[in-house]
Amino acid sequence: MASLSETVGVADPTEQDYLWTLNFGPQHPATHTTLRIVLKLDGERVVDAIPDIGYLHSGFEKIGEHLDYNQYVTVTDRMNYISPMANNVAWHHAVETLAGIEITPRCKYVRVIVAELARISDHLLSTGAMGLDVGAFTFFLYAFYMREKIYDIFETLCGARFTNSYTRVGGVMHDITPLVIEKIRSFLDEAPKTFGDMQRLVNRNRIFIDRMKGVGVLTQEEAVRYCATGPVARASGVTRDLRKDEPYLAYEDFDFDVCCARAGDCFARYYVRMAEMLESVSIVQQALENLPAGPIDVGPEDRMALPTKEQVYQTIEGTITHFELTMSNRGFEVPNDESYAAIESPNGELGFYLVGDGSDVAYRARCRPPSFIHFSVFPYLIRGHTLSDVVAVLGSLNIIAAELDR
Repeated sequence: MASLSETVGVADPTEQDYLWTLNFGPQHPATHTTLRIVLKLDGERVVDAIPDIGYLHSGFEKIGEHLDYNQYVTVTDRMNYISPMANNVAWHHAVETLAGIEITPRCKYVRVIVAELARISDHLLSTGAMGLDVGAFTFFLYAFYMREKIYDIFETLCGARFTNSYTRVGGVMHDITPLVIEKIRSFLDEAPKTFGDMQRLVNRNRIFIDRMKGVGVLTQEEAVRYCATGPVARASGVTRDLRKDEPYLAYEDFDFDVCCARAGDCFARYYVRMAEMLESVSIVQQALENLPAGPIDVGPEDRMALPTKEQVYQTIEGTITHFELTMSNRGFEVPNDESYAAIESPNGELGFYLVGDGSDVAYRARCRPPSFIHFSVFPYLIRGHTLSDVVAVLGSLNIIAAELDR
């Protein structure tokens, strides 16, 4: 690439003399008050971009070494706060892998249901905010209307709309109820039509297409090299999905497609997310139709899962287990071992590396959050584009700041 001095025909001035620095965020609406990017501009053209993290520091990896395996679920809600249910599932999937716990078939299906609803909720906000950033306000309203319905489902299920803290070691907080199933069915009946309406609003919209197509292109080779996962990678032709490639919970029981594209641009990332929502609707429908009977957790006899209120009040085993897990210093024990386990979260591979020391608190807890990986790709994607393309590229990556400052 020719230097700026060569381009304009001026002798010897440094390239830096022609650049100016712009702080994009954290106050800019498209950065959601938590992201800061230092842009180097040549007029309207982006020469370089430097992500500056640290505006939502939580220290959640170190907290994982001070709270026990059940208490820490409340912290996972604050990671990707757009889909906290998926974070809950990821954390306790990792804990149960370390402890060698096999959860019940019913628990697996219930976790699949909440994880896929969380995927839909996350993709609705991602695509909705992406549309809002490039001017599609009505599209944004459609997305948030459906997200409210998912919030109502989660509130009925566990009492919380936003920070759910639903999973537990060996089980979940509450079993799924007929009222929850009724609300989920109502949502599933309405979702395909609404998603179709959303796509008809923008798929052939001249402004939306011009702002998204051919912008922020990430090739398949580059996606692999930058360790991209999830919709960002699949939009570039990387056909990796942990639900298929490394099945966990009960995903091997369901028939669904891995949604991919080839273009690798902002429009492809939007389109993959829209397609994935329909696949998630299909997975939840299959899970509801084949929901196994039986217990929702491994039971108080194993001294691992928290007992239900009825078990605490009506059985001696439940009373003893509740005392040991919540009031004594005994808790449950995990092996002196290490493990890594990951799920296909809405944004990509969300994994936890845990080191156990025999106690009910992790000796080391480390996280592999997808947003941290994808934010590092942003400077490469935006170089050479104009300032107005920053919001489109950033929105297509769906960076959640709480996953950055761990």
